Amino acid sequence: MLNDRSREILGFIQAFKRERGFPPTIREIGEAFGISSTNGVRYHLSVLEKAGLLKRSGKISRGIESLGPASSGARGPASRGIPILGRVAAGQPILAEECYEGRLEPGELFGDPNGLFALRVRGDSMVDAGIFEGDYVVVRHQERASPGEMIVALLGDEATVKYYRRVRDQVELIPANPKYKPIVVREGSDFRILGIVRGVVRTLKR
Repeated sequence: MLNDRSREILGFIQAFKRERGFPPTIREIGEAFGISSTNGVRYHLSVLEKAGLLKRSGKISRGIESLGPASSGARGPASRGIPILGRVAAGQPILAEECYEGRLEPGELFGDPNGLFALRVRGDSMVDAGIFEGDYVVVRHQERASPGEMIVALLGDEATVKYYRRVRDQVELIPANPKYKPIVVREGSDFRILGIVRGVVRTLKR
């Protein structure tokens, strides 16, 4: 299984190749991540190679080729970026409909896009957290959360973005707007965590 640093290095190699047209050297990777030993960089490259995400040629200094799903060899805009899968409520929960609405191009802002997805916000229950209607929340898929983290949760067929809090045998989904009360999720309810909010993207009108 890849560790976080190996994933970050893979993302760096992919972005470097996209921007410059050629892959980085081992020394350039080390400088980007503060790894002074070339053997330290080679360790991560070996991990990626064993995972089938990288191919190396030891005979040339830039002999690193990314084979990952977001690699520079991918064709067309649909092969890169974070998929926008639908909309999520930031007020009263709404029906969660998964439908393809395009892609966000995150660059290196959120790291490795594998496991990330984006949802467009509707409602105003998270305005005090700086999240407004029409924003996109960028979410890393996972099914567990720590108290205080902002999550996207599914309640039955309805999705919502809120802060996560657990009180004894029940979960509370906390809004960031005093107009709204917490949503109490009692034990046995049809509830699951879809992911942790990692960021917000906003497009301003000209």
